[in-house]
Amino acid sequence: MTEDENQPLLDESGRHHTYTSLNAYITTNDNHERTGSHTTFATGEKLISGRYESLDYECDESEISHMEEKRLGHQHTRRLAVLKWVIMLLIGICTGLVAVFVDFAVKKLTKFKFSYVQNRLDTCLSEHCLFTPYLTWIAINMSFVLVSGLLILWEPAARGSGIPQVKCYLNGVAVPHVLSLKALIAKVLGVIFSVSGGLAVGKEGPMIHSGSIIAGGISQGKSSTLKFDFHIFKHFRTDKHKRDFVSAGAAAGVAAAFGAPVGGVLFALEEGASFFNQQLTWFIFFASMVSTFTLNVVMSAIDGHFGDLSSPGLINFGLFKDVPYMWFELPIFILMGVMGGVFGALFNELNLRLTKFRHHYINRHWVLIIEVLLVAATTVVIAFVLIFTTMNECRPIKTQVELNSPTIQLFCPDGQYNTMATIVFSTPENAVRNLFHSEIGTYKAWSLLAFCIVYFCLTCWTYGIIVSSGLFIPSLLIGASWGRLVGIGMHNLFPSIYFNPGKYALFGAASQLGGIMRMTISLAVILIEATGDIVLGLPIMIVLTVAKLTGDYFNEGFFDIHIALQSVPFLPWQSEVFLSRLSALSVMSAPVTKLKTVEKVETIFRVLRAESHHGFPVVDHHADETNNERAGTFQGIILRHQLITILRKRNFISLNDSLRDYLTLDDFRESYPRHPSIESVHLTDEERELYCDLRPYMNLAYTVSHHSTLPRIFSMFRGLGLRHLVVVNDKNEVVGMITRKDLARFRMIHKKGHTSIEELGISN
Repeated sequence: MTEDENQPLLDESGRHHTYTSLNAYITTNDNHERTGSHTTFATGEKLISGRYESLDYECDESEISHMEEKRLGHQHTRRLAVLKWVIMLLIGICTGLVAVFVDFAVKKLTKFKFSYVQNRLDTCLSEHCLFTPYLTWIAINMSFVLVSGLLILWEPAARGSGIPQVKCYLNGVAVPHVLSLKALIAKVLGVIFSVSGGLAVGKEGPMIHSGSIIAGGISQGKSSTLKFDFHIFKHFRTDKHKRDFVSAGAAAGVAAAFGAPVGGVLFALEEGASFFNQQLTWFIFFASMVSTFTLNVVMSAIDGHFGDLSSPGLINFGLFKDVPYMWFELPIFILMGVMGGVFGALFNELNLRLTKFRHHYINRHWVLIIEVLLVAATTVVIAFVLIFTTMNECRPIKTQVELNSPTIQLFCPDGQYNTMATIVFSTPENAVRNLFHSEIGTYKAWSLLAFCIVYFCLTCWTYGIIVSSGLFIPSLLIGASWGRLVGIGMHNLFPSIYFNPGKYALFGAASQLGGIMRMTISLAVILIEATGDIVLGLPIMIVLTVAKLTGDYFNEGFFDIHIALQSVPFLPWQSEVFLSRLSALSVMSAPVTKLKTVEKVETIFRVLRAESHHGFPVVDHHADETNNERAGTFQGIILRHQLITILRKRNFISLNDSLRDYLTLDDFRESYPRHPSIESVHLTDEERELYCDLRPYMNLAYTVSHHSTLPRIFSMFRGLGLRHLVVVNDKNEVVGMITRKDLARFRMIHKKGHTSIEELGISN
């Protein structure tokens, strides 16, 4: 065994490892040769951030929890079930109303901008002052985008789409401020101004984050930001209940954005399937249905036809009717899936490199604002260039799609419009719909190619700047442009066969979205619901599946990449079988600070001030005759905030006394989710000499044997939503502790047929 193999896995203050390094397991010579992959030990500067804490999704099995359950009885359980339905109803209604507000505000601001610029453009065509509307367009866009950027500086948690943060929360990671009221305000207003400012962004992604924040706020019945408590829903102030409501909020956001309630349920299921059950699925489906219903009712009133519930959501793909496909087109769909996977992997790689560059060199506030303004100005410049290079591409206004879209005449005769301006001078949603439904011959191939390349680069640059932005619609627009190119090419190659270019635009959009996001089931259902044609389900599923498989060969999905960039201890669905060589002894943290069932107040106070850990095993103390150290059989685990609450409430006893006045669960819930720190506790010398009985408050936590393998540990941790997993020996004595960071630091990387394992460090 080499010298490296005896080195500790990680050296952390307070916890260290003294077991064989992972490198020893990887480099061991096997009797049989592994085929299909080459495995290397990856090293580098990648770290897991120590500032992220885990959420505790484990059921409470403490004595006071059972006491409350017996005291309240079965009637209370029924009341809680009814309250859950009420909360789901409120989540759906509020999410739908926020979606209406976002859509209404974007339409009004966009209409104002385009109408003003178009009037100036029409005036200046005869007066030869085209520079004036050009500068006006730049000024309006930069003003809108500046507001969005300032909102993100006010609350950085609202940056981007928020989907990576929501995925982390559902995975069990407490991302700071991700569900705060400030984040909701900055997210909603920020996406309104960023979309209205003409950036290559969409408003659908941020709706998922907004729905999650709404759910997290309503379900708690209070606002920590406003320091206001309605004193309702207090029984749901736990990580477990809050996670269920947040998953419903995310699904309601998807339903409002795409008019796809079933797709919303599957989105939440695909991103957090480890904790789902049948009842929760019903709750989430109800919230998604209410969100879609609320959106449709209010939008029908705004549009002047109250009661028409056929509004599709924030994005309107238009209905695909009588769009057949033949068996010989299936290979073309597969090829489009490959193209979408390759283009998606390229997009993810370019954005990854740009994000790293931005992190190192564009990190000051004023530089970030300058970048936002530069992106806004560049977008307008490119739009003007595209319009004027295609000024002779004129089409008569005759179809309903063209009548409902903003058109620019420019140098075209009366009754005709510039085709490129139809895409550039409208919202991304209208542009996608035009590419889907415009008749053949509307767009020239070279114009679509130029737009596709330019918009691909703009979107890659835009996602990551300090604005609230979504990636769904830009991805669809990129894919729709090159997908329509494929349709035009097929029509030119086989003129005797009619190939609907709009159909290929849809499949290109699905392929591009799947190549970037790497989601399959939920995206397939969302697109099928958004198009309103189940006949197109098979080709959509084909292109999504092929795009994911192709993209996974090169790199990870877009949101997974950004989660890794943020150094989040994110746990994948399952550990690799390859890691079955590792046991609990290889991954656990040791030694562990333990507390006795009846512990001295001074000892608890000193441990909390010295240690930053959030969970402590409780043992039935006895002396270990072999080394005279403290030992004891494992009894349960108690959390840091529980100990602080016990100290703040002065729940003390004398040495030979027994505990009579128990704290209740309400005492521990009242400060959720922002628990006080140990610095808020001030004890007298007399109080420090008293004792705390921890037995009524400790949770009967799960344990594993020190011989357990990593896949078994991982399955327990991921499936049960644990925060701490205690490792015990054959005598049921605590020998170590496994937390999320201990598991997340082993990362499997699959790239181009090679498999590598990275053992990441943990930063303070």
